[in-house]
Amino acid sequence: MANGFDPRIGAAPRTATTLDGRAAVDAGLRSYMLSVYNYMASGVLLTAIVATAMVYTGAVFSLFNPRTGGATPLAWLVMLAPLGIVFWLSFGINRMRAATAKGLFWAYAGLLGASLSTVLIVYTASSVAQAFFATAAGFASLSLWGYTTKRDLTGWGSFLLVGLVGLVVAMLINAFWPSGPMGLAISVIGVLIFAGLTAYDTQKIKSMYFVVGGAGEVAEKTAVMGALALYLDFVNMFLFILRLFGDRR
Repeated sequence: MANGFDPRIGAAPRTATTLDGRAAVDAGLRSYMLSVYNYMASGVLLTAIVATAMVYTGAVFSLFNPRTGGATPLAWLVMLAPLGIVFWLSFGINRMRAATAKGLFWAYAGLLGASLSTVLIVYTASSVAQAFFATAAGFASLSLWGYTTKRDLTGWGSFLLVGLVGLVVAMLINAFWPSGPMGLAISVIGVLIFAGLTAYDTQKIKSMYFVVGGAGEVAEKTAVMGALALYLDFVNMFLFILRLFGDRR
């Protein structure tokens, strides 16, 4: 018996072509996001390996003067070179090949590992490990939510950017006029900002797939830039968590 309302009436038929196209998009998106996460994970792993090697070989002591505690010229080079690479990637990505972008990304991760090797001297190994696994768990959850949520997170961008600028200003003030409570507040706010950026960047990277597609030189470069964004979210979240809960030697 026919009823007064049939949702199938007037609806476009779900043809095999439509289903195949949707399946192809889903498979392409998964492959694209997997490449982003693979680049990001390889960068984090390289950073950890370089930092550990710097400590165990004693090379970390070439970055600062043991008598004065001040940074050496090599330390300044190690600290400033990653910033130069970020600017190079950001402003030159359209003109470079994907292979060059990948090489610069891994160079950035390696240099940052050398710079962060001093962290392994300041904090205990157990604190570093706990902060790392806490960051990994939080990052995975937030990135998964950013990937799967139907909520549009575009509006978060300007809010998080303003918060990030304010955080940098607060860190500079606290560096010249140290304050324990202010340092604690900076660490808490830092964790929250980069937690939000993790979800926001994941959704943004996902949306970029539908702009550039899943294959070709442009897609590969976009995946590298997406990996860099997530890598920075992970590393900064880790550092702020370590500041909050880490035990110093």
